[in-house]
Amino acid sequence: MGSQTNQNFSYLPKILNGGLAGIIGVSCVFPIDLVKTRLQNQAVGADGKLQYSGIVDCAKKTWSEGGATSLAKMRGMYSGSAVNILLITPEKAIKLVANDFFRGKLIKEGEKQLSVQRGMLAGGLAGMFQISVTTPMELLKIQMQDQGRTLQKNQKRLSATELTMKLIRENGIGGLYKGLSSTLARDVTFSVIYFPLFAYLDSLAPRKKDGSGDAVFYGSFLAGLSSGALSSFCVTPLDVIKTRMQTMNKGANEVVYKNIADAFV
Repeated sequence: MGSQTNQNFSYLPKILNGGLAGIIGVSCVFPIDLVKTRLQNQAVGADGKLQYSGIVDCAKKTWSEGGATSLAKMRGMYSGSAVNILLITPEKAIKLVANDFFRGKLIKEGEKQLSVQRGMLAGGLAGMFQISVTTPMELLKIQMQDQGRTLQKNQKRLSATELTMKLIRENGIGGLYKGLSSTLARDVTFSVIYFPLFAYLDSLAPRKKDGSGDAVFYGSFLAGLSSGALSSFCVTPLDVIKTRMQTMNKGANEVVYKNIADAFV
């Protein structure tokens, strides 16, 4: 994704690498993502107090509410992960391949690297394509993650399949794309920042001595870590809005939002 003078790159390795990295990433950080979703969506009580006092408090309460045994509690921390694991490969494949495709189309003959502006355009276009998978994936994941927070006593916990069929029955295929506009705002903004920043930082890293011109592993790793952290920080407000707009099973005293502007206010 750094220096790129033509489109003579293979899509299959990128699809496999992106899918494998996505599955490993989901498996490692999903409990943290679960806590994030519940913190973003927490209710405010009648006394004005938040449902959770912080990350640690949310993690403790989520763990304790997971079930009677340690195995049940661990399963509770991964509630909704199956949806992500199933759809993360096509999502990452679309995102990475689209970015490389548009970078290849936008680079001018003789250039070693895209300008920042065209790199941002390529990243934004890649983000637009990925939401075809990201929106239903995030929608289903959020409902699964949030069930433990809003589920009433003796209320049945829906599986991902049951939830999908319920949405399609009630609203058609469009029901899986609730929150499309907020997902678009978050993912396009993220990609506009992430991809050109990664390409720049990766280009500064030491190169391998095998003649490939690729950056050494730790260089690419640090470039990805830095660009991912900064991009995530920048889009967190949009992510909060997306989470709240996609949550369908509202708890007591929770607001239903009309659009992005209403949710932001």
